[in-house]
Parts: sequence; C-alpha cells; structure tokens
Amino acid sequence: MATLLIVHHTPSPNCQAMFEAVVSGASDPEIEGVRTVRVPALSATASDVLAADGYLLGTPANLGYMSGALKHFFDQVYYPCLDATRGRPFGYFVHGGNDVTGAVRGIESITTGLGWRRAAEAVTVTGEPGKDDLEKCWELGATVAAGLMG
Repeated sequence: MATLLIVHHTPSPNCQAMFEAVVSGASDPEIEGVRTVRVPALSATASDVLAADGYLLGTPANLGYMSGALKHFFDQVYYPCLDATRGRPFGYFVHGGNDVTGAVRGIESITTGLGWRRAAEAVTVTGEPGKDDLEKCWELGATVAAGLMG
C-alpha cells in the first residue's frame, strides 16, 4: 500500500479549512491502495518522509515566508532524505493574509533541492478561502493521492 504523508502547520481557521479539504480529497473512497498519514510539521521526522511515497505540504505565509514550523520540518529532513526521496511526487497549499509569494518561493526552492516532483498545481489563497478555493484544495489532495494508486 502506498503512503501519502501530509505535513501541515494549520494554526488558523482558514488554514484548517484548507487542510480539511485536502485531507477529504486525499481520503476519497474512490482512491484505493493509498494510506493517508497526517503529521503536524513540528512533529514530522525524516523517518516519516522516508516511509512515504508522496507528500502534501500545508502552511500559512508568515512575515513573507512559510511558517517556522514547516521550515523546521525541512531543516530536519533535508539531508537525511535528500537522495532517498528524489523524484517523489508532492503538492502544497499556502494561505496568507495578503501575499504568499515568499512562502511559495521557499517551498519551491527547497523541494527543487530535494528533487521532488510537483504532482499538482499549488493552491494559494489570500484572505478567507471561498468555495472554489476549498474545491481546489480537495482536488489537490485527490490528485496527489490518486497519483500513488497501483
């Protein structure tokens, strides 16, 4: 069975709504043979990353960058996972009050360094997520999970 690891830092109601939509998509009953594992960014380890076949990342944009929690996650797993996870699929979502550019740039830079392959368009939202935004989050989760099937 394939494993999809969802690493998230979702401190606000807006981030939490996006996270729940991603999890719902990734856990859709039509997606078979994929186990979804959710781990807060401050608790995720290199062992979690090495045991997974694909990744979904979620963060707020804080002070022009990804959350410190997601950056801490990357700092902890980068070198232990560098060679072993190259080529694995990932996707991500970012929520910001008014700008997500720095957070997106940081995630793209680090995942490029890891050699991960983006499996779906990122979902970025500023302000309160609307119905369309949450549908995109659901699609993000479903797309990355479906890519791990069989």
